[in-house]
Amino acid sequence: MQHHPNYWRVLNTFVRNSLVREMAFRGNFLLEIVTRSFWFAAQIVLFDLIYGNVRSINGWSQFEFLAFLATGMIINTLIEALFMPNCANFSELIRTGNLDFVLLKPIDTQFLISFEKLDLGTLSHLVLSGSLLAYSVTRLGQPFDLTAAILYVSLIGVSVAFFYSLMVILASTSIWFGRNQGLYDFWFYITIFARYPREIYAGSPAGEILRGVFTYVVPILLVVTVPAQTLIDKTLRPSWLTAVMLAAAMVGLLVSRLVFQWSHRSYRRASS
Repeated sequence: MQHHPNYWRVLNTFVRNSLVREMAFRGNFLLEIVTRSFWFAAQIVLFDLIYGNVRSINGWSQFEFLAFLATGMIINTLIEALFMPNCANFSELIRTGNLDFVLLKPIDTQFLISFEKLDLGTLSHLVLSGSLLAYSVTRLGQPFDLTAAILYVSLIGVSVAFFYSLMVILASTSIWFGRNQGLYDFWFYITIFARYPREIYAGSPAGEILRGVFTYVVPILLVVTVPAQTLIDKTLRPSWLTAVMLAAAMVGLLVSRLVFQWSHRSYRRASS
């Protein structure tokens, strides 16, 4: 009889193992929290200084931008906590030959590689970013709306799915390149554009080119802007940009799965 693994049970085991690792190195866990808190405070101070001299930046007021900033922090925290350690370790599995042991396990290889190690120290940053989001929305005078909250959380999930698909595609190239640190640098370079709202890039020829490429070709500018605008926009009507973002996430997941399976078939085991 064929055995089908219980993925929720396996994921729960991964969470417990990650918690044990964090508690075994409490000093590192606390240091990571302190470091991220310092970075968080630096971001707040920086934009407080900027908005001390201007009222808005291309239509984004101070607290609207802080809501955007908090949204970006939430998305990046989820990516860095759930997927970054595993995808970064993929090339090491190939180099050492330990990927052979992963392939022998009776579970989907992509699932195992994506979720085996969770960075719970990074996940603690959600407390800070969530607090900033709540503060910003409160200062904007936005009343709580359940529909807006559900739509916002759903779009956060879509954004995480898009970034995850991009990360899997980059990680899969380790099969052919062996080490692909340059591609991970590319990940940080390209995602830096998502740190600012889409409207900021308007007004100059170079900015318009960037806005077009990162809206319709690789929609990096939508994954933070669309959820943030959904939360602070009183109309709460999904725009055509929301449709572009949803389509990009779906296509990204499909392409990343195909690329991962292709790389899987191209892998030559260490024993072969």
